[in-house]
This record gives sequence, C-alpha cells and structure tokens, in this order.
Amino acid sequence: VVTRDDVEGSLKEVWQYVKDEEQLLKGTNLSFDVLTLIDLHSQIEEADQRFLVKEAERDYWLEYKNVGSKIDAEKIMNLEKDIKQVKDDHRRTAEYYRKTLKAAKEEKDRLIERHMKLCKEEAPEKAVRYLDKNSRREIKENEWLKEEVKVYQKQVSDLKASIQLLEEENINLVTKLIDSRLQNLRV
Repeated sequence: VVTRDDVEGSLKEVWQYVKDEEQLLKGTNLSFDVLTLIDLHSQIEEADQRFLVKEAERDYWLEYKNVGSKIDAEKIMNLEKDIKQVKDDHRRTAEYYRKTLKAAKEEKDRLIERHMKLCKEEAPEKAVRYLDKNSRREIKENEWLKEEVKVYQKQVSDLKASIQLLEEENINLVTKLIDSRLQNLRV
C-alpha cells in the first residue's frame, strides 16, 4: 500500500535530484567530454521517467481517493447486505430443514411402532400355523381355560361382594337383636 505522503515524498526526492544535477552542471566550469554529457543526459532522462512514473502513480491514487474509494465503499456496503441476506436465508432454511427432519423422524417412529404392534399381533398366529395338531389343540384348550378362569374370577368377585353385603346385613340384624334384648332387660 502506497500512501499519498509516500508518493509526494518520492516526487520531492526526484525534483531535488534534478535540481542538484542542474546546480552541479551550472557550478562547474570544467570542460566535460561528450561521454560525460551523454551520461548526464541519460541520468536526466532517467530521472524524468521516474518522475513521470511517480506522477502517474500519484494521479492514480488521487483518482482512487476521489472516485474509486467511494465506488469500493458502495460495493462493500452491497456485499455486506448480500452477506446479511445470505445469513438470514441460511438461518431460515436450516430451521425449515430442522423442523422437517424432526417431523420425518416422528413419522418414522410412529410407523415403526405401528408396524411392530402389527407384527406382535400376527406373530402368535404365524407361530401356531407351524405347530403340530396336538400343540395347536393344547393352545386352544389353554385359551379356553383362560376364558374360564376369567369367568370364575368374575363369579368369585361377585360372590365376595354379595358375601360382604350379607355380612353387613347380618351385623345390622345382630346389632338390632342385641339392642332389643338390652331394652327387654331394662324393662
């Protein structure tokens, strides 16, 4: 990066060099031979070339300072807006995909659970098909016995409930009987 001060300092050095050369030429009354003059001319031309290069460089940087930097500033602002927009789009897209993935996982889990439930229901039926006749008959009898046990358990619970009611009724009758005997004794 070359600053304006660097360019101006370089130009001043070139001008100082040219002035020094001119002073040197004016101050000396010595006779110069042709080679020395040619050498001095080439050095002057070389200094002029460096001066033109530095001046062009200075003009470029002045132009950049006045016009180019504003254009670049606008480009930077536009790029920052684009970056912000891309980040917002990325955030929204990531959120959408996160929600979609979650919904897909829930749906997959629900389908797997339903499939497993169906497989569990069908598994005994499939297993029974591969058994021999005696085993199938035993399974049917076992199922019948289970149903009978349920019926008997219901009857037992009904009987227990009726026994409890009868016991409460008996207790009430005995209590009344005792109360009536006590009253008879008092009389």
